[in-house]
Amino acid sequence: MTDSIFATSVFFRLAIGGNDLGAFHTCSGMGAEVEMESYAEGGNNGFTWQLPGRVTWSNITLTRPVTADTAKIGRWLDETLKRVEPKDGEIVALKPDLTRIISWQVFGIVPVRWQGPSFDPASSEPAVETLEIAHEGLRPS
Repeated sequence: MTDSIFATSVFFRLAIGGNDLGAFHTCSGMGAEVEMESYAEGGNNGFTWQLPGRVTWSNITLTRPVTADTAKIGRWLDETLKRVEPKDGEIVALKPDLTRIISWQVFGIVPVRWQGPSFDPASSEPAVETLEIAHEGLRPS
C-alpha cells in the first residue's frame, strides 16, 4: 500500500458557528456510547433482550501550540460565554499540505474548558493551549 492512504501527520481545522478557530495539532475524544437496557421477557428463560437506550457523546479535546489563532479562541469564548448557545461546527482533518482527509459535522457545540498556555522560559517545550467542547452529536461530512 502507498503511504498516501495513511495520515501520518494530521492537522485539524475547527470552525464553530461560522467562526474559523484555526488549526490544531491533536484532536481526541470523538466517540459515542449507546446505553443498553436488559429486559427479561416473562416465560423466556433462554436469553435477555438487549434494548438500545440513550446515546451519549464524549467531549472533544483539541490542542495546539500558541499561535496567532489563539486570539481567535479568546474572541470566540468572549462572545460565547456572554450568552451560551449551542452552535453547529465542523472539524476537518488535513494533511500537511492542507488537503482534506475527512471532515465531521459537529452539532450543538458548547465550550466546556479552555486551558491557556503556561510560559516557562526554562523549558524548551512550546506553550500549548487546550480547548474542550461538548456537543450533541457528529457525523462524517
